Amino acid sequence: MDDIKHYNQQPKRKATFIKPPNILKAKVGFGGLNDQILDRAQKLLEEQASDFKPLAEVYLDRMRSGISSARESEEDTSTDEDTIAQILFPCVQLKANGGMFHYPLVTRIADRFVQFIEVVERLDHETLDIAEAFYTTIKIVVNGEIKGDGGVQGEALVSELNNACMRYFDKHKETIDFDKNKN
Repeated sequence: MDDIKHYNQQPKRKATFIKPPNILKAKVGFGGLNDQILDRAQKLLEEQASDFKPLAEVYLDRMRSGISSARESEEDTSTDEDTIAQILFPCVQLKANGGMFHYPLVTRIADRFVQFIEVVERLDHETLDIAEAFYTTIKIVVNGEIKGDGGVQGEALVSELNNACMRYFDKHKETIDFDKNKN
């Protein structure tokens, strides 16, 4: 199911890729590092990898705050890109850092959420419920220190989250099709 990008929907928002100048490379120059240095650096990274939990909790708190902010909003900010970004950005950070800290299940779950948010038109009660399900699942994985892919249980978690997203799109198929035809 992970191979179905964006739950078969058209993305409503796209990521902007910014390629910063490689200042370090400019200072060091061209060429490469020998294999021994690379092996030592890789070993150091693997042995000295700091705990992912404190970093993940920062992003989870921000994600939770964004969801709460969207729920509490008196005005109709459901289509406000800033509100969506408050939820999306921390999850993108969890996706990016999960694998580096040996939590590929976090990366996988966060990736599915990013793909969901990229295609929803607006944040409504149902989309926020789905966002909370993703938030809660990532929090459980981090607090349980479930490294690796989570095995059969990890696959079941991702599958259920995917199913929830697909049910959402099936339920709102008429609205989505109307929006497509309107453009």
